[in-house]
Amino acid sequence: MTALSSLHSLFFSPLLKIPSPKLKPSPFFTPPTTGNVISPIKAHKLRKRTEPKLTKCHAVTDMSSSAVPTPDDHKVLVGPASEEESRGERRVADYDWTEEWYPLYLTKDVPDDAPLGLTVFDQQIVLYKDGKGELRCHQDRCPHRLAKLSEGQLIDGRLECLYHGWQFEGEGKCVKIPQLPADAKIPRSACVRTYEVKESQGVVWVWMSQKTPPNPDKLPWFENFARPGFQDVSTIHELPYDHSILLENLMDPAHIPISHDRTDYSAKREDAQPLGFEVTERTDRGFAGQWGREKDGSMPNFLRFEAPCVLQNNRESVDNKTGEKHYSTGLFLCRPTGQGKSMLIVRFGTTGTSPWIKLFPDWYFHQSASKVFEQDMGFLSSQNEVLLKEKVPTKELYFNLRSIDTWVAEYRKWMDKAGHGMPYYFGHSTISLPKVPAVVEHAPAGLVAGVSASLPAKGGIGTMHAPNLANRYFRHVIHCKGCRSAVKAFNTWKNSLSTAAALLTALAILGAGRQWRAFCLVSASLCLAGVYACSTAISMNTTNFIRTHRRL
Repeated sequence: MTALSSLHSLFFSPLLKIPSPKLKPSPFFTPPTTGNVISPIKAHKLRKRTEPKLTKCHAVTDMSSSAVPTPDDHKVLVGPASEEESRGERRVADYDWTEEWYPLYLTKDVPDDAPLGLTVFDQQIVLYKDGKGELRCHQDRCPHRLAKLSEGQLIDGRLECLYHGWQFEGEGKCVKIPQLPADAKIPRSACVRTYEVKESQGVVWVWMSQKTPPNPDKLPWFENFARPGFQDVSTIHELPYDHSILLENLMDPAHIPISHDRTDYSAKREDAQPLGFEVTERTDRGFAGQWGREKDGSMPNFLRFEAPCVLQNNRESVDNKTGEKHYSTGLFLCRPTGQGKSMLIVRFGTTGTSPWIKLFPDWYFHQSASKVFEQDMGFLSSQNEVLLKEKVPTKELYFNLRSIDTWVAEYRKWMDKAGHGMPYYFGHSTISLPKVPAVVEHAPAGLVAGVSASLPAKGGIGTMHAPNLANRYFRHVIHCKGCRSAVKAFNTWKNSLSTAAALLTALAILGAGRQWRAFCLVSASLCLAGVYACSTAISMNTTNFIRTHRRL
């Protein structure tokens, strides 16, 4: 079963129905709109002065506010969620993006002997394990001359800046400056800012606030992952589009039969059909609800989005033979990593794992997941570009249908409530543009220093190691210990088998006996078959998917 079939079965299983605890609502308040927040009316006026007026037709959505929806439009389009929204009123939540836990990395993939450079929105941080194996997190900036600490190394559990050799211990205190005179004390201010990190259910989380103590009640806990016998396949991917667009994509089951048609047996374009949705919860911290195929007349699937970036689909099924109840979850942890960038931790798990699954190595499922994301990458990257270019709320651009886009509209409306507490956002009715331009690093820092030292991940030697988020190796393999080890092992076997094939061929040519020659030639053929198999496995892990119908 591939990652896509897991996703497809989770989305479309008729047996999905799982209760979930209520989100705790917090009081609403309505502060005055300030700063970069642009109202829909103002945005429309700006666009009206700079763009030609669009004529409404069956194939083009009229962007002008004077276009009045027809009764037929009201039947198919997502409408207001409340009377307040119908009157144009907006409720704003008390929200601060720093007072949240953000998913950083899978615990199993955090390197033991090298620092790891990561970002949350525009904040650069460095994660590493100290001498006791405890996770530590600092601002990714040396107080000396602002060099990236993630480009440094670990010495006796201390983080060393490779620019001038300053060393820092786990609490951020500077403990060594090589250039300081022997009789001088290290200034107390020569320290780095620290962040609280916690490991929970196989994921490392960071609390980003420097003003408010970490709130343990906000640390996500997933009930299914704590159930006896629950097993999951987890993978991590860096993606070249905004985390809000990524979340939209992940809460959109309608695209699977079309975008991922025939990726495996579970996705077929003829299965595209209208869906039914029912929102059961709306709070300051997210929303939840049930949905299903309209023709089935039921909504057995349960979806929940919770701030800041957690999306999950759960299901509860019963084995027809044994009567045993099984629980399954598709969990998506979407960390914002800057303008037009995001990092996703994907976790598919169930208590009813098929024994056939154990026959496949993890790297097989990881490359399958990479293929699925590559199939959507072109659409989502262009969507990201349009949002940044148009600078208007999504209701001015999207044509949201009730039968497929309900969750997307709900998510953008939640952004209207909470987005004012983020560095930037695109909501359903409001937006707040980034206050500073995106920084493009022409020599990006090594994401795993040890890997960067042994493989030319930054040097761009060959396509596999090119520092580009459109490259599968840089997007996934460099973050995954299992896939890195698999690629390394396949390369070793490929080289060994190639050498063996050459030697056996030479022995066949020089050999005197017919049987000896036959034996050497057959053995050489088997070695070459092994070389081909290893090359195929390496390609599966490092080569991007390209649609065959594309005309280049």
